[in-house]
Amino acid sequence: MDIKPKSFKNDYETTFILVPELSEGEQKKAADRFVELIKANDGEIINIEQWGMRKLAYPIGKRTNGYYTYVEFRSYGDLISRLDREYRYDEKVMRHLTVSLDKHAVAYNIKRRELGFGFRKEMEANKK
Repeated sequence: MDIKPKSFKNDYETTFILVPELSEGEQKKAADRFVELIKANDGEIINIEQWGMRKLAYPIGKRTNGYYTYVEFRSYGDLISRLDREYRYDEKVMRHLTVSLDKHAVAYNIKRRELGFGFRKEMEANKK
């Protein structure tokens, strides 16, 4: 009997930029597709942030804006290559980046979620 045990789950974060021509419903549907892919492959979703429409640092294919989505998750390493392939085949995705998180990055993300994304700037503005 040749049973290969799975390795430990690692922490990852992925950010992808969708084309700006999509409607809100299409953007949500495209983002949900990747989240469901992670869940279907024994991944645990930790945090999802819809950053919305943002200006790009440089034009990508004559586009200057894009719809950003950030997903923090825990999964086995073999999911990352499949997720990367799905990003490349989906023509709605302009750019994507998936990185593995070390213990310091995980601690930072927990602290950032507790304070709220962008909440620190609002607190400092209210103090003045």
